[in-house]
Amino acid sequence: MDQTLFGIENLDVYLVGGILMFFGLMEVIAGHLKSTKRTFSDWIQEVGSFLVLSVLIKPMIVLVIYFLGSFLLENYQYIFGHWHFILMLVTYLFIDDLLQYWYHRSAHEYEWLWKLHRPHHQAEEMGFFVSYRNAALYYILMPNIWWIGICTFLGFGKAVALGLILKQLVIIGSHSTLKWDRFFYKHKFLHPIIAILERIIITPAFHHGHHGVSKLDGIGNPNGNYGNMFSIWDQLFNSAIFTRQFPTALGLQNDPKEHWTAAYLYPFIKSDNQKSEISKNFVKETTATKEPIIVELKKGEKYLWCKCGKSQSQPFCDGAHHGTKFQPEVFEAKRDGKVKLCNCKVSKTGPFCDNSHEGL
Repeated sequence: MDQTLFGIENLDVYLVGGILMFFGLMEVIAGHLKSTKRTFSDWIQEVGSFLVLSVLIKPMIVLVIYFLGSFLLENYQYIFGHWHFILMLVTYLFIDDLLQYWYHRSAHEYEWLWKLHRPHHQAEEMGFFVSYRNAALYYILMPNIWWIGICTFLGFGKAVALGLILKQLVIIGSHSTLKWDRFFYKHKFLHPIIAILERIIITPAFHHGHHGVSKLDGIGNPNGNYGNMFSIWDQLFNSAIFTRQFPTALGLQNDPKEHWTAAYLYPFIKSDNQKSEISKNFVKETTATKEPIIVELKKGEKYLWCKCGKSQSQPFCDGAHHGTKFQPEVFEAKRDGKVKLCNCKVSKTGPFCDNSHEGL
C-alpha cells in the first residue's frame, strides 16, 4: 500500500522542515533572534532536543510499534487503510490531541512527570524551538508518539503525514515570537474571525499564557491552557483562560538554572544544585503550619496565596505547587495594613484565616 503523501516520498518531512525554516526566517527578519538572551545551555536544550526527537526518538518508537505489530498482529496491518482519508485524518488528529492534552496536564499535576516537563517552562523567551524543549524521557513516554506508530501500522500513513504537518504549523506558530494573532486583535472587524479561531486551535496568546511565570499579571495561566493543537479540550475540561494578551514574564518563579545535562537527561543525570527539585536528595517539605501568618498588605496590590502547603515563602506562593494538583489563589488587598492569612490551608475563606485551624 502506498503510504506516501500525494505520491511524494518524505513530503511530510520536507514540509515540516519548511515550516521550521519559515518561522525561523521570520523571527530573524523581525530581530527576535538577534535580541535573544538565550544562553548556550538554552540553545543546546532546544536545538539538541529537536534533533534527537526528530532523528532518533520518534522514528525509533514508530518502527518499534510497526515491527511488533507486523510480528504479533500481522492480520491487522493496514486493516483500516480502506477508510476515507478525511475520516482517518480526523480520527488521528482528535485522538492524538486528546492524548496530548491529558499527558501535558498530568505533567503539571504529578511530580515525577513534572520533572521531565519542567525544562519546557524554564525557557524565559518564546521561540519555535521551545516547543521541543523537554527531557528526553518525556518524549519517550509521550502517548501520542506511540499513537503515530499505531496509526501507521493500521493504515493511516497518509493521514498521519498530513496531520503532523498541520500539527507542527499550529504548535510552532503558537510558540513563535511572531504572535500572528495580534493582527486580529488590533482590528475590530477581524474580532469575529479570531473569536472562532481561538475556540478551535491554539493561538500564540493562548499558549504564551501557559508559559507565564504566574497568574499575578492576570494573563499567565501556567496551570491551564494545556492544549497542543486544539483549544477545545481546555474549554471542555475547564482549564482555559482567553485574555488575548501576552504575559509580562515567562519561565519559573524560582529557577536554579541547573546544567542542561541534568535538565535533559533526568533522572539518569541529576542536578548538582541542592536547591533544584531534580537534585538527588531534594524533597518538597510541608511548610504549612497550624497558626495563621500576619502580613502587611498594600491596598490595590495583588498577591499569590499558597494552597499546596509547600512554599518556602509562606503564606505566599513560590511555585512549589508545580507537580501537584494545587494552584495558588490570586487576591487583591482591599486596604493597607496587617491581616491574618491562613497557613493551615483549610480555611473556608482563604486566603484569609477563619480560625479553622483551631479544629485541627
